[in-house]
Amino acid sequence: MSKHSVIMTAQDIDRALTRMALQVMEANHGVENMALVGIHTGGVFLADRLQQIIAAQEQQELPVGYLDITLYRDDWSQISQLPIVKTTDIPFTVQGRTLVLVDDVLYTGRTIRAALDAIMDLGRPHSIQLAVLINRKCGRELPIQANYAGMDLMESQNEHIHVKLKELHEYDEVLIETKEG
Repeated sequence: MSKHSVIMTAQDIDRALTRMALQVMEANHGVENMALVGIHTGGVFLADRLQQIIAAQEQQELPVGYLDITLYRDDWSQISQLPIVKTTDIPFTVQGRTLVLVDDVLYTGRTIRAALDAIMDLGRPHSIQLAVLINRKCGRELPIQANYAGMDLMESQNEHIHVKLKELHEYDEVLIETKEG
């Protein structure tokens, strides 16, 4: 048996993304030589939204790329014998750029480690920053932390986060599922 609670509404998500976009611009003194890279699947939609917010503020459209890390995961053979590989589409050179890696949830850090490996195979960026909608503070297995987070969450191991984005679910919402028993 489990219980679901809404921890972010659509309005909360919009506010968080706006704040994160402003923090990215402020920390980098603008967006010169910068690009966004969304990790499939949720990070792709969030990267597109961050790009729109930044474009409205800076009157400059940042390049956006999409990264599939399936075959870079250290557990891909345990997940499935036939992993579903999505498309990596980075239509710009990463060499010398400041990249903002975007994902929906940071938990163990293993997805981000895999993304870093995938990016390094494409070139050597100037720096890589991490923006996540939900930064789970419990359960980190690798020394990876977010530069920008929509929400920091200190939850227990028996809780699961569900990020629902309108691009896939027709509405925006973040739920926390607590397994009872």
